[in-house]
Amino acid sequence: MVSSEMATKNDLKLIVFQLGEEEYAIEVDYIQSIERMQPVTRIPGTPSYVIGVMNLRGVITPVINLRARFGLPAKAHDDSTRILVIADDGVEIGFVVDGANDVVDVPAEKIEPTPEVVGGVQEDYLRGVVKEEDRLFTLLNLEKVIQRKKGQLST
Repeated sequence: MVSSEMATKNDLKLIVFQLGEEEYAIEVDYIQSIERMQPVTRIPGTPSYVIGVMNLRGVITPVINLRARFGLPAKAHDDSTRILVIADDGVEIGFVVDGANDVVDVPAEKIEPTPEVVGGVQEDYLRGVVKEEDRLFTLLNLEKVIQRKKGQLST
């Protein structure tokens, strides 16, 4: 009985989302909400991947284009485009993704280290790879993706 309790404590609940042909995941605990694409106000002097800020229920939230952050080719927004609103250390940040696919429960032991040769996304941004049945998705390292210095997003 104790071992089954420990197994559930070690399970991760992940939101799986799409960037291009690849699937990525973030722990659900970080997700504040999933929003449809909405108007974003550009802020001069920010890194190119920070597309601006949005007013989300009275909270001004910076918005990051994950495609640009990862150095992937640009893609026009469509009906599937979503903003994953992440709550990290009391700050909300929106991640623009191509689509939010689903929520999965993954045992922690199913997370494998990121392979040494990784194409496309910088290895620092990745926490591991999850193989779930016939799917393979990459778990993001949020601290590296966001990289804030003194409350500011950095390049």
